[in-house]
Amino acid sequence: MFVAATTQCYPDLPLDQAIEKLAHLEFSHIEIMVDEDGQHLKPSTIMNDFQAAYDTCMSTQRLIVSGLYLNIAEQGEAYFDTFKKCCELAKAAKIVTLTVPSGEHGTPFNEEVERYKELVKIAERHGVRVAMRSKVGALSADTDTVSVICGHVKGLGLSLDPSHYMFGDPETTAYEKLYQYVHNVYLRDSTGEQLQVMVGQGVVDYGRIINQLRQVKYQRALCVDIQPSEDPDLDHDGELRKLRLLLESLIMV
Repeated sequence: MFVAATTQCYPDLPLDQAIEKLAHLEFSHIEIMVDEDGQHLKPSTIMNDFQAAYDTCMSTQRLIVSGLYLNIAEQGEAYFDTFKKCCELAKAAKIVTLTVPSGEHGTPFNEEVERYKELVKIAERHGVRVAMRSKVGALSADTDTVSVICGHVKGLGLSLDPSHYMFGDPETTAYEKLYQYVHNVYLRDSTGEQLQVMVGQGVVDYGRIINQLRQVKYQRALCVDIQPSEDPDLDHDGELRKLRLLLESLIMV
């Protein structure tokens, strides 16, 4: 296992400045956010200027890009065309994991299964892996649904975000059955009432999570995902550094 950070930790900064921040905080790996409305890599750039997108992924101040988070807005065949181009980029840049959001709560189950089957088929042709992300308000918020979808779609993984399963029930262990599907992990500190709190003030048991990941021989990223706070007294950079150091100390044990 290794510690990474998502560029989405700095959603309001241009990508080069977000990368500079994360390099200064001594992260070795990053995930790049791909979102048309964001400040980082855009799907339209990948589609229309592939070389520029590739150069972006290779110009990361020696930080290794471990994954892309794909927020693709297109529908129908255009969605799959954009995803295919993202897979081509990942293959060219030697990026292993592509995370995609699951459908919103209420999306027909069969429709979601068919979408992920097509995504996995495309990804496997390019030698990359695709994973749905745990998120409150989405189909992936229900652990039973995730388990059934991953069981139906061979090769599909989960970008596990424990905070989204603990939200509303900080004692839940229901997501433990999902470890066998994990391709990526997002971490911050949380409580049952707040999705993000200062590191050390929540109930996330990082050591337990890491030990359980070891049991399924997980060897990929622990991706720090701490969003900027409206609290002017909160040291955002300090929180990122604190969690990096904590996770690094735990994986060395």
